[in-house]
Amino acid sequence: MKFDNPATENPIDQLKVVGKPIPRIDGQLKTTGKAMYAYEWHDPNVSYAYGYPVGSAIAKGRIKSIDTSIARKAPGVLAVVTAPEVGERKRGPYNTAGLFGGDKVQHYHQAVAVVVAETFEQARTAAMLVRVDYAVEDGAFDLKEAMKTAVKPDESQQPDSAAGDFEGAFKEAAVTLDEHYTTPDQSHAMMEPHASIAAWNGDELTVWTSSQMIDWWRTNLAITLDIDKEKVHLMSPFIGGGFGSKLFLRADAVLAAFAAKAAKRPVKVALPRPFLMNNTTHRPATIQRIRIGATHDGKITAIAHESWSGDLPGGGLETAVNQTRLLYAGANRMTAMRLATLDLPEGNAMRAPGEAPGLMALEIAMDEMAEKLQIDPVQFRITNDTQVDPENPQRPFSHRDLVGCLQTGAERFGWNKRGKPSSRREGNWLIGMGVAAAFRNNLLLPSAARVRLGGDGVVTVETDMTDIGTGSYTIIAQTAAEMMGVGIDKVAVHLGDSRFPVSSGSGGQFGANCSTAGVYAACVKLREAVILKLGFNSADVVFENGTVRSGNRSVPLAEAADASGLSGEDTIEWGNLGSTHQQSTFGAHFVEVAVDVATGESRIRRMLAVCAAGRILNPITARSQVIGAMTMGVGGALSEELAVDTRRGFFVNHDLAGYEVPVHADIPHQEVVFIDETDPFSSPMKAKGVGELGLCGVAAAVANAIYNATGIRVRHYPITLDKLIGGLPDVA
Repeated sequence: MKFDNPATENPIDQLKVVGKPIPRIDGQLKTTGKAMYAYEWHDPNVSYAYGYPVGSAIAKGRIKSIDTSIARKAPGVLAVVTAPEVGERKRGPYNTAGLFGGDKVQHYHQAVAVVVAETFEQARTAAMLVRVDYAVEDGAFDLKEAMKTAVKPDESQQPDSAAGDFEGAFKEAAVTLDEHYTTPDQSHAMMEPHASIAAWNGDELTVWTSSQMIDWWRTNLAITLDIDKEKVHLMSPFIGGGFGSKLFLRADAVLAAFAAKAAKRPVKVALPRPFLMNNTTHRPATIQRIRIGATHDGKITAIAHESWSGDLPGGGLETAVNQTRLLYAGANRMTAMRLATLDLPEGNAMRAPGEAPGLMALEIAMDEMAEKLQIDPVQFRITNDTQVDPENPQRPFSHRDLVGCLQTGAERFGWNKRGKPSSRREGNWLIGMGVAAAFRNNLLLPSAARVRLGGDGVVTVETDMTDIGTGSYTIIAQTAAEMMGVGIDKVAVHLGDSRFPVSSGSGGQFGANCSTAGVYAACVKLREAVILKLGFNSADVVFENGTVRSGNRSVPLAEAADASGLSGEDTIEWGNLGSTHQQSTFGAHFVEVAVDVATGESRIRRMLAVCAAGRILNPITARSQVIGAMTMGVGGALSEELAVDTRRGFFVNHDLAGYEVPVHADIPHQEVVFIDETDPFSSPMKAKGVGELGLCGVAAAVANAIYNATGIRVRHYPITLDKLIGGLPDVA
């Protein structure tokens, strides 16, 4: 199905099932422990072996030799596979760093060997006996130093943009701001580690893994192993969190495949927690400069945003300026991004890549500018709203209600009670409120599905879409139920299997809208097959309550399926609506904090997110995504930082004990409001993503609230006690 015109009224608009707060259909499996995650797949008739990785002890250099002789003699050891033995391997289209193979070391904890044994403990013990001799090379590990030699990447990464005359307008502006902001390296820190089980049957490979993007992984794994893609079967029905770190093929799947081949048995490999920080991917640190010029009445006349980030050779930008190209009006504009070479572990997508760190800076700058202008921060943002792409005014937004989000949030949060900085105190606690706008683009990827109707009236959906805790199973079931006129109890959903049609996968908050649109397209095909089978006039057919009705004739849906059943399969493909109209999601975050006047301890008291993201397919699962994202934003504001050892080139706090993330007790009250809207330009579902929007801007809202509480402006995340305590005696 080609989606090249705005959606008109269709069966989804009935909203009998779609849009309802239906509990997760996979919830019972997860809460009872029956949902099998990657490492848990187990056949009692199969003898599994266990692989344990050996990670590089250096950050950059070459492997001179590997001595595995002692390890091979250790109890229970079945095989040892080393990177030099495997040799250099081709990289697929979605991988920056080499995952395994060859003698070159690109980063700390790069996998250099895998030991296979009868038990996990035996494999781990033997891995400690592998001796590696390295030729060490000097590396670059400090972004502040490396930015001096940062370069403009190729135009495919769209590093720069401009409109009007920024320099001239900024020079002439009545009021100006010019500040620098920094965000640190951050880890995804999901609960489930990267884990895979690999089993060979002749030259055919089956892998149970934890993957957000089944077809990407399958493609890359086949390239890495130099085998036909059709001989790779990948399964990932449940994922215990990913946040982007499982978008791309990782070392666990590659190691498991090589280990299973060497041991001639199915092998389980789970990366140890330190490997998650240093072997997989992370959100890269940024250094950002923002300049804003405005008139005395608050109209932005000039805005510029520059950002520096780093990655391994051949890597990509952290696109921290992208939201500034679209969020606020202003005729004279400039954005630029520069990329430094760093020999740290690979930097790559982490929940809301680009917008999350970019808004951490931009939304503090907007508050600072509002203060200079002596304008309320909410009003300053409203004053500079735009309904067209500021860099291309001929291109309107498909639907944009940032103003509605800000106004609704301000009223519900009691924004009018916000006082001047350091003016509100309760005992030893200074109280403050902060606000930030939220923004995230609506991305569109093709997505396919197959829908089958059985003689029992059950509708079965098959697509390789994944569920990373987002509720994919449920909203896909709701879509099929709405389209086929049945209750959700009459829908079975099968996900995460490469034998199924290729979906959008999960990432970039595109999964919900794109995957359900693919199911919609497949259901249209199935409806057509049912109508043809029953001999109905397609013009007036109604699917409802498990029946198919045309005029005075009504037939149970199940009767349309004979013993072999009926099926429909299709792919949603996107026309040029994403080019003619800017598609984005919007929101507003409001935060109240308390800061101890003696210690600088900051506590979140309450949070509100107001989101405008098209049709909300399921308010329960959507709310869950947003409150999780809000919590992640608090971590980014107050605690999350991968500490870099700039001498040896690795992340020091590489476990969940040292890498601090918020827990339930840290955030006592969270509220989420969804603006009632649809966007017919986005898809037949008229929906958009929301899971990353809930993160975008949160950290800045926290920072702005801390400033309102204390009068201390912190521009460098995370906002830890040491950055506040020096200014607190004056406040106290």
